[in-house]
Amino acid sequence: VQLQASGGGLVQTGGSLRLSCVVSGRTFSTYGLAWFRQAPGLEREPVACIDWSGLTTYYINSVKGRFTVSRDNAKNTVYLEMNTLKPEDTAVYYCARNGYRDCGPYRQQYDSWGQGTQVTVSS
Repeated sequence: VQLQASGGGLVQTGGSLRLSCVVSGRTFSTYGLAWFRQAPGLEREPVACIDWSGLTTYYINSVKGRFTVSRDNAKNTVYLEMNTLKPEDTAVYYCARNGYRDCGPYRQQYDSWGQGTQVTVSS
């Protein structure tokens, strides 16, 4: 399984970005997916996740109401729509595949990771 994240960039405070992650393999629709982020000097933290059906999602409190996670099973792609971006959202964002159908906030639940895409929000 390979995950390829894209869509990061430099944006001003209050701006928007949409991250995409294409996942190889024919069983995309059978497992949960997540976005994590890691800022310099900090631990990697969960941002959002979505279960296999797309009906269950989870968001870290600091992004609720601003970020939206979604998936397109026909395109083997998971998205993270990020609005009203803040400087504290600056980090490398990683997509990850859950080993099961679930959606959860713990790193050990995810067995495959993308390479990361840099998001920088200027003040």
